[in-house]
Amino acid sequence: MMSGDRDNPDRDWVCQSDIRSDCVIPASRPEAPVFSDTHFYFHGAKRETGYTGSIQLGFLQGSSGGHEFRPNVTVGKDESITNANVVGIVSSTPGTSAMTFDLVAASTETGETRQLRGQVRVVIK
Repeated sequence: MMSGDRDNPDRDWVCQSDIRSDCVIPASRPEAPVFSDTHFYFHGAKRETGYTGSIQLGFLQGSSGGHEFRPNVTVGKDESITNANVVGIVSSTPGTSAMTFDLVAASTETGETRQLRGQVRVVIK
C-alpha cells in the first residue's frame, strides 16, 4: 500500500502484507486529499490459476463501507506473478478500518478451488 497525492499516489510507502503490522495512512483533508495506490500480487501455481472474489478497501472513500475491488485475474502456469492495483482517495474520517479479502483461487485445468480469506488492519490518522 502506498500513499501520496493526485499526481503521485505511490509517493510514500505505507505497508505490505508480509510485514504483519498495522497499515497507518494519513486521512484526507478537504484542501489536501490523500490518494492511495494499493497493489495486489496474484502468485502462480503449478497450473493456470484464476482469482476471483472481492476485496473490500474500507479505508477508501466510496459508497457505504469504502471501495470494493472485484478481481478477475488469471496467472498462467509458467508465470510467477500477475498484479493489479486500485487507486482511490483515502477517507477523511480518522479511525481503524480494514482491507478484507474474500477470494477464490481456481485451477483452470482441474477446477480445484481454494478459499483465500484475510484482513489487514488499516489505521487512518
